[in-house]
Amino acid sequence: MGVRTAQSPAETYSSAEKRLGELLLQAEMISLEDLETAQQDSERTGARLSYILVAKNYLSEADVTSVISSEYHLPSVDLTSVEVDERAVAMVPADFASKHALLPIKRSGRTLTVALADPSDPTLVDVLKFITRLDIELMVAGEVSVRALIEKHYDVTSAKLGELLDELEELEIELVEEEQDQVSTEQLRAQVDDAPVVRLINGVLTDAVRRGASDIHIEPYEKQLRVRYRVDGALQEIMLPPLRMQAALISRVKILADLNIAERRIPQDGRIKMKLGSRVIDFRVSTLPTLFGEKIVLRILDKGNLVLDLEEFGMEPKAEEDMLSAIANPYGMVLVTGPTGSGKTTTLYSALTRINTDEVNIMTAEDPVEYNLSGINQVQIRPDIGLTFAAALRAFLRQDPNIIMVGEVRDMETGGIAVKASLTGHLVLSTLHTNDAASTITRMVDMGIEPFNVAAAVNLITAQRLVRKICGGCKAETSYADDVLRAANIPEDILASLSFYKGEGCDACGGSGYAGRQGLYEVMRMSSTLRRMVLQGASADDLKAEAVQDGMLTLREDGLLKVERGITTLDEVIKETAA
Repeated sequence: MGVRTAQSPAETYSSAEKRLGELLLQAEMISLEDLETAQQDSERTGARLSYILVAKNYLSEADVTSVISSEYHLPSVDLTSVEVDERAVAMVPADFASKHALLPIKRSGRTLTVALADPSDPTLVDVLKFITRLDIELMVAGEVSVRALIEKHYDVTSAKLGELLDELEELEIELVEEEQDQVSTEQLRAQVDDAPVVRLINGVLTDAVRRGASDIHIEPYEKQLRVRYRVDGALQEIMLPPLRMQAALISRVKILADLNIAERRIPQDGRIKMKLGSRVIDFRVSTLPTLFGEKIVLRILDKGNLVLDLEEFGMEPKAEEDMLSAIANPYGMVLVTGPTGSGKTTTLYSALTRINTDEVNIMTAEDPVEYNLSGINQVQIRPDIGLTFAAALRAFLRQDPNIIMVGEVRDMETGGIAVKASLTGHLVLSTLHTNDAASTITRMVDMGIEPFNVAAAVNLITAQRLVRKICGGCKAETSYADDVLRAANIPEDILASLSFYKGEGCDACGGSGYAGRQGLYEVMRMSSTLRRMVLQGASADDLKAEAVQDGMLTLREDGLLKVERGITTLDEVIKETAA
């Protein structure tokens, strides 16, 4: 008689337990009659087969754990001879430990050793990593012993991290039902609705938000599937899910983002809306076909973490004064420059928030619209239907605007309309991709915009970078070799009084030594002298030299001030700025 698999109100009998029964029969450790009785009790009660076998005295715990240990190639442990570390126990919620029949028994450095009865769940290690932020070492133990120690060591009302599963239960994904014919993908849809896949994706989304990540990367390779987060601008490897789950995990994300799971040959873009407690978080989803499958990147748009107060950005006093003065003007251009991911959009949003009142009509053209701002008319650019930045700008000028934000000046047509708008009584804010403030002028001239229009229109240019801040929990003084200091081109008068700091790495910062980011700003106010120099065709170097003489701090100088105050490290400033 075979193993029963009929559905019941209790848990469906698992394939792992079927395999355990087969192994016990092959080893002649139990009779077929006793096994069938135990299986029936397991199906009826929902308890694991291994637990029933020991509870009914059909087998000893040592017999059962030896078979499971051999099957999963994991060491076994006799919990009766182990001294359990209470600090390790406190790292896993009581309800989670009870649900999965596991017990943390010791911590050694960055590794947590966990005893468990059933190692068949392929996602369990990754969930434990999420909870503890540590590497996990598994050992097989008898479930009766594990549950006895759970009762002994846990106070279920005060588990340290018991809120994790509550948050996962509260996770709400808002979906738009697909109306297309999905017959060809019916089997895949069934796979992506499996509990391990749903739990893993929900866990990834939740954990990334909790850690303050800006992006999630799910990357397929020939022999592994990798998940990374971008935290404080740097990518960190988080987990390596089983490669066999690749299709289901990627398709699960695509379904949540309302994408076509049957189309794997072309890039797709979508959005996910997730409710985490009282917070609503948007994920912008992008898929890209690669050699070994589709790579997915999710940009996390968490409005709760959005700081829109210019005075909290860390600008130096003169730079902040110049910036506030420029956005208070009724007309002219304010430009923010820097590479992708340097915080340009946040700076523009902050400026708009500062000047957003009932008396003004503010319109923005963005690609994409990252955050919805109350009281501001935001337009999503869609080049595929002809709604380009230039087309949106032309339409804006017929909408009686006071303030216009253009996501990016990419060409002469967009730049020309923006300049025209700024010269006809509108305040225009926009971004460009240039290395510093002064080169923005020459870039606009190179686009084909006349120098006299640039000189008349531009009021202020801000170049910015983001550097990681030293973790306050492990901050310590450090020093650098003389050749490193010479390569940094730090002026001798500054070097004499400069103290250097770094983060040594702690649990709070995940061992990186950094926590959060800080902006560096190069704010160039267009003085009358600079306007004359633009008309005369001055080079970017000459414009920069004049701006510095007028009191502008370069990105490197602003960075060194942050180093002197112990906000960031010299390594970060050197990496992000030019001497």
